[in-house]
Amino acid sequence: MEPWRTAISTSDEKNIFIRGYSITSLMTQSTFTDTIFLLHHSRLPSANERRLFDAMLIGVSDHGPAAPSAAAARMVVSGNRRSMEAAIAAGVLAIGDAHGGAGYECMQMIAEGLELARRESLSVRDAARRVAADAKLKHRRLPGMGHRIHTEDPRTRILFNMAQQYRVAGDGIAFISALEDAAGELIRPLPVNIDGAMAAVLMDLGFSPPIAKLIFIIGRVAGLTAQVMEETMRENPMHIRIPVVYDGPPPRENT
Repeated sequence: MEPWRTAISTSDEKNIFIRGYSITSLMTQSTFTDTIFLLHHSRLPSANERRLFDAMLIGVSDHGPAAPSAAAARMVVSGNRRSMEAAIAAGVLAIGDAHGGAGYECMQMIAEGLELARRESLSVRDAARRVAADAKLKHRRLPGMGHRIHTEDPRTRILFNMAQQYRVAGDGIAFISALEDAAGELIRPLPVNIDGAMAAVLMDLGFSPPIAKLIFIIGRVAGLTAQVMEETMRENPMHIRIPVVYDGPPPRENT
């Protein structure tokens, strides 16, 4: 059997190393956010990159018990008090394309838009306008744009301002900002949401698209643990009642 290959971590009788750094040095000299960055990007972040990464993790940490991941986690622990891990897993499994996963598609869209600008010698704004026009023509959703609750996502401007302040902002943020303007003109107001903001910032930090969904999961697990703990400590088992309206056939005889 061929051995597994990894560039992430290794250990021996007395040591553990993550990307070449001893885990004891990381424990004493770095933060958890540093280590997340290191695990996924093969280097430690600068102080400004760490603060921006922290802000992203905080921004996705929780969005209330009605968010699909939190609702799933609380429902599971309401019926299964002996397995908090099952509840957390259920919450993670609820994260997907419609909930927390749009950042992945958005990073792909940004990458394709920037490639379009390069290939056809367009400005970033012109490339974004073409993407918006194509989405309108094909009735296609723009990932990372709009929100079912917020008319303007309060987390987006914070991330963009921090990225500008820390001199991280680049073509990723420029493209998604131009796309927001173009969508407002051609489709309807579609403010950049947290998924789109994270996608743009992560693009400018040099990450590849899959990281957007993974960073959402890392941040949201913190909130899920709190939601599951609250459900366990404050509520009685099986207390959740989901309103259901039956619209099937009336009672009938089986003859």
